[in-house]
Amino acid sequence: MPLLPFALVRASAPWLRPLRALVTRNWMRESDADALLAALHPAWRLNRVFARVESRRWVADDMLALTLRPNGNWRGARVGQHVQLYLQRMGVRLSRSYSLTAVHADGLLEIAIKRQPGGRVSPYLLEQLAVGQVLELGSAFGELHWPEGQQGVVLLAAGSGITALIGLLRGALAQGYDAPIDLLHYVREQGQQAFVPELLALQQRHGNFRVRWAFSDAPAAEGELRGRFSSEHLQAVVGLAQRRVLACGPAGFVERVQRWWDGMGVNTALQYEAFTAPDLRQSEGAGSASAPVKVGFARSQQTVQGDPRRALLEQAEEHGLRPAHGCRQGICASCTCILLGGAVRDLRSGVVMSEPGQPIRLCISAPYRDLLLDL
Repeated sequence: MPLLPFALVRASAPWLRPLRALVTRNWMRESDADALLAALHPAWRLNRVFARVESRRWVADDMLALTLRPNGNWRGARVGQHVQLYLQRMGVRLSRSYSLTAVHADGLLEIAIKRQPGGRVSPYLLEQLAVGQVLELGSAFGELHWPEGQQGVVLLAAGSGITALIGLLRGALAQGYDAPIDLLHYVREQGQQAFVPELLALQQRHGNFRVRWAFSDAPAAEGELRGRFSSEHLQAVVGLAQRRVLACGPAGFVERVQRWWDGMGVNTALQYEAFTAPDLRQSEGAGSASAPVKVGFARSQQTVQGDPRRALLEQAEEHGLRPAHGCRQGICASCTCILLGGAVRDLRSGVVMSEPGQPIRLCISAPYRDLLLDL
């Protein structure tokens, strides 16, 4: 039972300035100050952000929305951004990146978590995390935003990509955006449709908004779509060439949307986010990138055979290493590591990097030639 109420903890951030000054002058260690504060309340820290779980609600068969109230160290965020979530499991510090689906004026935040079978984080959050428990949060990051102007918007989401878009949609409609909005959500089966009652209610209240679902592994009912993303699914969208388009989902989905958008030949920019790293793009002269290479981890004193088609983060984890990481999509830079020698290839662009001492992001870099990492 905490010794102090959470409301007092939230209000206390300005009161901790003397302690912060002691830490800045090296008269006190921040870890010692945090240990003292945590003994009074698990969400109280000198600088770190901890948030209490206020509520849980299922928004799909495999997706849970958590409402969080952060402590007084939170510096704010906006919908469309991501936030790192940290927790300790069996002595190991784990982190994952989740989209902010709501940011309320009273300080409450909402994230939505999709179950990842075999994962180390999502099963715990969905099945065991209780109201009243606390989680550590990192700073918000990400550039996805609602487009300016009144040309109309098309939102394309696959799987948990809906979480990056629904907060933007809510905010736009609440602020009176009245140009046409079409949302297409691609899922495997009906139980994975997320936020269905809310989206249908928004469609009923706002005549400019329409939502449809597409199913890849289940038959589609009347008015629904079948299969993966294709241009045929957008034939009913009025004024498509003038619309702004936002897309979010796994890399393969985003790449299909990019190819379609490039083929449209319009001048407006496509906003997109992929929450998995794409496959290695084999550019001209990159044939050697398919041969096995040696990957050395200097601090761990290991040398392993590397796969040039896969991210170094995954390969390091397979060999027992636990590098710091977050979004796993090259955005948050939590997995940045120093390249001591050799060469890596960027999984997104195909660019080869070989300068010793250069920082690389493990989640979007694959081995290109024998290399050595400061890991």
